[in-house]
Amino acid sequence: MKIVNAKVIVTSPDRNFVTLKIFTDEGVYGIGDATLNGRELAVAAYLQEHVIPCLTGKDPLQSEDIWQFLYRGAYWRRGPVTMSAIAAVDTALWDIKAKAAGMPLYQLLGGKSRDSVMVYGHANGRDIEETADEVAKYIELGYRAIRAQRGIPGLGSTYGVSTDKMFYEPADAELPSENSWSSERYLDHVPVLFDRLRDRFGFEPHLLHDVHHRLTPIEAARLGKSLEDYRLYWLEDAVTAENQEGFRLIRQHTVTPLAVGEVFNTIWDCKQLIEEQLIDYIRTTVAHAGGITHLRRIADLAALYHVRTGCHGATDLSPVCMGAALHFDLWVPNFGVQEYMLHSEKTEGVFPHAYSFDKGSMHPGDTPGHGVDIDEELAAKYPYQRAYLPVNRLQDGTMWNW
Repeated sequence: MKIVNAKVIVTSPDRNFVTLKIFTDEGVYGIGDATLNGRELAVAAYLQEHVIPCLTGKDPLQSEDIWQFLYRGAYWRRGPVTMSAIAAVDTALWDIKAKAAGMPLYQLLGGKSRDSVMVYGHANGRDIEETADEVAKYIELGYRAIRAQRGIPGLGSTYGVSTDKMFYEPADAELPSENSWSSERYLDHVPVLFDRLRDRFGFEPHLLHDVHHRLTPIEAARLGKSLEDYRLYWLEDAVTAENQEGFRLIRQHTVTPLAVGEVFNTIWDCKQLIEEQLIDYIRTTVAHAGGITHLRRIADLAALYHVRTGCHGATDLSPVCMGAALHFDLWVPNFGVQEYMLHSEKTEGVFPHAYSFDKGSMHPGDTPGHGVDIDEELAAKYPYQRAYLPVNRLQDGTMWNW
């Protein structure tokens, strides 16, 4: 079997997605997700101009060698554009490999370690009671794990809170919109939310919260300590992770579990965090961390240090990534939870898939491959539309983390 062609498909069924489709001389094809929110065309060009020309004539079943070729052979390694492109190739090759074997992807990874994959949904509201009502809706749908975000009084907008409760899309403008932020207001109001949620729902549902990189380490330590009595499943992205030692300071002050990694691209980004057991969950993704091949290495390292997986799964990753992630989740021994945000009806139409949801859990399905396809004719009806993620400023105008 040989690779004879590959193409990049950019489509925007309510939001932008970049998909790589690899064709073989035996009629088997595979697809991978190359979406990088707000920088989609950078990855599309990297694939089109620098990766696809190198694939023609290669044996698609030799996915490990191709991964090493694209990583080591580029010289300029790592980074979100490079690793998203490699991830798309790797995911497509695993799709081809599993289709050629006539097996669902998880079987090639080693078979299933569980019957289904626990997922968490996103509950958000303008205030405490609206958030609590949204949590109740997720519980009624069978979710056992729910991320809770609330609006902060005095701030015009807050990450994770939107008027659209099911299809939150932060890339909301052709040029970056600006949010205003106050750590002081945030730290005062978040613990009150979880006090209310535990009072109303008890301790049976897993509750999660996303800081979205907006605190300093000592502020994050204070928040983690103030939330300990509410037994969060995790506190996500408490600080930016360029300086990984910041997590050591948080760890010294709180036992609230910590999760990070959706913006990580390689095992090197999380090596110190894992080896020093500064986090409890690693959130790297199939689409941004070099595909299934590299994500397996990250998970294996994490397992040695009692760190579990909690892969990012927002709507800025296509159903292709979600399908591949669910196969990975079903197999990986040190699984924790999978983020799951519903895609829009248009997106579901462009990307028909075999995965399914039932009572708070998901299953990737048993279709050979990763079980997700793309309707190219329908995709062509939704051309690319430039959209940026917001930027964030402190109330005095200083640029801050978003």
